[in-house]
Amino acid sequence: MSGKLYIVPTPVGNLADMAPRAIEVLKQANLILAEDTRTSAVLMQKFGISTPMASHHKYNEHDTVGQILDRIEAGDTIALVSDAGTPGISDPGFLLSRECRRRDIPVETLPGPTAFVPALVNSGLPCDRFVFEGFLPQKKGRASRIQALAEDDRTFIIYESPLRLAKTLQQLAEACGPEREAAVSREISKLHDTTHRGTLGELAQYFSQNQPRGEIVIVVEGKTEKGPRQHVNKYKEA
Repeated sequence: MSGKLYIVPTPVGNLADMAPRAIEVLKQANLILAEDTRTSAVLMQKFGISTPMASHHKYNEHDTVGQILDRIEAGDTIALVSDAGTPGISDPGFLLSRECRRRDIPVETLPGPTAFVPALVNSGLPCDRFVFEGFLPQKKGRASRIQALAEDDRTFIIYESPLRLAKTLQQLAEACGPEREAAVSREISKLHDTTHRGTLGELAQYFSQNQPRGEIVIVVEGKTEKGPRQHVNKYKEA
């Protein structure tokens, strides 16, 4: 009898965002695959989940995927979680899901938290059509990737480290123009959740003088033939 793989989102910050169904799936699973078992142990303890855990991350997923698939085919239910958010979105998950599909193993992904969705909606920029880029290449291909995004007419979203934020905003301002509208969200759903809105030029200048901490999401207006939108407040923090 074949088992099943569940891909289970976990809160990106506030633990109150943990869904009841996610808790139930994790309690009933035979094994939980966690990106970092130490990080996930805090969440499991919070919700009284005692299911055994094993590490599943980008450094070992190619070596362990076969064993995991064998267990599911033997009847086990296995749940995959990342440190925060939805597995597969800039986190391990794609490889395991793909290999399950190749072997006709059922996969069910629960709806739930991911950082870029609230950042996009909160930005005030168009969200009917958008591009999720994730992390940009650090070296090779970075400039060409940024230029391609600058020419896209859809809103685009980037994940970035706080240490590289100011540099990335400056590069975006050079490629897109300093008047392109953008927003920077940090620590979504956590205690110090903030969103800064303005032009790329304004945001690059601000963050060059104020280095942030925490997890960062950049949302940038797509290219428009009419030019950047007029905004009343030259700079706004929410």
